[in-house]
Amino acid sequence: MSEKISLKDGKLAVPMNPVIPYIEGDGIGPDITRAAQLVLNAAVGKAYGGERAIAWKEVLAGEKAFKLTGEWLPVETLEACRDYMVSIKGPLTTPVGGGIRSINVAMRQELDLYVCLRPVRYFKGVPSPVKRPELTDMVIFRENTEDIYAGIEWMDGTPEVEKVKRFLLDEMGVTKIR
Repeated sequence: MSEKISLKDGKLAVPMNPVIPYIEGDGIGPDITRAAQLVLNAAVGKAYGGERAIAWKEVLAGEKAFKLTGEWLPVETLEACRDYMVSIKGPLTTPVGGGIRSINVAMRQELDLYVCLRPVRYFKGVPSPVKRPELTDMVIFRENTEDIYAGIEWMDGTPEVEKVKRFLLDEMGVTKIR
């Protein structure tokens, strides 16, 4: 029987057959998502000797959601991502016109996905341009909900940029702006 992942004592409690929502994505998204699901299914199968399996639950966002519901990011999708605790998504298009500037940014902000966490380590036998790759073991944290990564920027020469420049020069004492 498939069940939701839950939170118990501050830790994820993963049932034998967790339900994981997925967003197929736009463009090459469906291909990437299917490949990711195959890899994840194989990894779970191998790690647990076939005793565990993921039950995939599609939720909508992007072009497919817009065609079927008239919304780029349905509330039901955000609710499912919150409720099921773990989900995956393929790349999503940025809609042209009014509404949200970026579905990805909207999801990050709505779900409070404030960090992009990138573990980096060496796998023995994999070619590397680094002199001593076996010493590579780090985690890169990138803020996910503010500044340029969140789509908060303007084109050079716009009134907004000029206002920011004036503030930096006049109020903050900045002497050089690129």
